Amino acid sequence: MSSDRIKIVWIYPDLLSTYGDQGNTIMLERRARLRGIPTETVHLRSDEPVPQDGDIYLLGGGEDRPQILAAQRLRADGGLNTAAARGAVVFAVCAGFQIIGHEFGGDEGQQLPGLGILDVRSGRGQQRAVGEVAGDVAAELNVPRITGFENHQGATVIGPNARPLAKVVAGIGNGDGQGFEGAYAGHVLGTYMHGPALVRNPALADLLLRWAVGHDIPPLDESWAGRLREERLRAVVPSAS
Repeated sequence: MSSDRIKIVWIYPDLLSTYGDQGNTIMLERRARLRGIPTETVHLRSDEPVPQDGDIYLLGGGEDRPQILAAQRLRADGGLNTAAARGAVVFAVCAGFQIIGHEFGGDEGQQLPGLGILDVRSGRGQQRAVGEVAGDVAAELNVPRITGFENHQGATVIGPNARPLAKVVAGIGNGDGQGFEGAYAGHVLGTYMHGPALVRNPALADLLLRWAVGHDIPPLDESWAGRLREERLRAVVPSAS
């Protein structure tokens, strides 16, 4: 039994849970539990203050109006910014990815302020990205090719204080004209991938767990999960091995 304990905060499921991204929470809980690491999960509603003692904060996807409301409440609260500043892990998907950046496109195309936790800026793209997406992850993260499902019309540009999560090999990704998918800096990581992303990509979940506990974690038997992952990758990128 590990002495580590991880507090997971699922941000605003009443606003940002349109595409089943709560599965990311379940995946982290399970992979921690299989290693004997206890977890505590807080399902934080949008009328509640953000606890600042979390280890991993998760944001999911949402429609335009809930996204705008979530950004307004998180900016007014300030707790997520405080937690990120002290080194907590933040994993944000789609609308959540846009929210943690400096700005994002509103429901009428207007630019609205985000949280500024990650150095990205988002707006309305010319093309809607709908379908499977896959990408080769930045080598320093030591995560194999990732796969997911995208459904957005965002165009996200990465600033100098963040790095691309992956280079797209199928699909659209950030829609930035550079072929990137997602972005990260420190312990903050954003992506457009649903699926849910951590269920499809267990190694990405383990990366967040390592960040949270601050050391390596033992491997798990990935025989079934690995086979299912490879099947999905081959369906998206036929040349994938």
